[in-house]
Amino acid sequence: MSRFTLVIHGGAGTILKEDMTPALEQAYLLALDNALNAGYAVLEKGGSSINAVKAALVVMEDNILFNAGRGAVFTKKGVQEMDAAIMDGKTLEAGSVASVRNVRNPIELAAEVMEHSNHVFLNGKGAGDFAIRQGIKLEPDEYFFSQFRYDQWKSIRDSDNYSLDHTHQQLEELMKDKKFGTVGAVARDSDGNLAGATSTGGMTNKKYGRIGDSPIIGAGTYANNNTCAISCTGHGEMFIRAVAAYDVSALMEYKGMSLKEAMHEVVHKKLVAIKGEGGMIGVDNQGTPCMVFNSAGMYRAFRSSDGSQEIAIYS
Repeated sequence: MSRFTLVIHGGAGTILKEDMTPALEQAYLLALDNALNAGYAVLEKGGSSINAVKAALVVMEDNILFNAGRGAVFTKKGVQEMDAAIMDGKTLEAGSVASVRNVRNPIELAAEVMEHSNHVFLNGKGAGDFAIRQGIKLEPDEYFFSQFRYDQWKSIRDSDNYSLDHTHQQLEELMKDKKFGTVGAVARDSDGNLAGATSTGGMTNKKYGRIGDSPIIGAGTYANNNTCAISCTGHGEMFIRAVAAYDVSALMEYKGMSLKEAMHEVVHKKLVAIKGEGGMIGVDNQGTPCMVFNSAGMYRAFRSSDGSQEIAIYS
């Protein structure tokens, strides 16, 4: 049996140990461990990389700590609009949803789009209608309410400012204490197939139906058995402009770079050049994991069948 690996992230940004209480730090570490266990259990039983990344993200979407699913932030209109994507590295099939509401697990809806819609990308009401047709679990608005997220939104809702996720500070702190709470997972299964998935609630106080990089194939999410699987987290506009996830694959395929070299090139050079902050996780077609970021921290973890593993938050 060949090496199988799961890598996950829960967002990147200005994540500093001095800003974290011991209780909150333990809560995040436990949340990452729970998601890692859920996804890795699929791989351990011989399951597919697609099912592994989906299982990991469902756990994170259900955890109010992360800006995805239940923990999604409030938009300018005071509602949650969620985006997600999933990609199969074996077939290059993919499914994405954007601006969906009341969907408990947007990653499950993205998978349904990939497997049962004959399309790649659905958004808004159309995606919602498809969720109902496919029997995807829905939740009322109250399910997505958290006092912390609401207070965060309330402090900037009358302005044109937006906040890049987690912070417990007021407006002045919000704008400098940037955190990107997207969740993501990439995996290689024992058959050698790769998969990548990403899910997010976007930016607090976002307007005009803004969509970030997470659901865009090649920008925030990508998988190709020939090279790697990638999931990104960061300032979405810059990751879209850099076509960040696909660029890693292209550097590996056309320049012969290793996964680590390619991710370093994109995160520390190409993104930095356009003031793009954040990070990404990846796994190559040999099961080698990699987690790279140019921010102060990134919630991240991996486990591999060779016995190696890591759960970390800070740089």
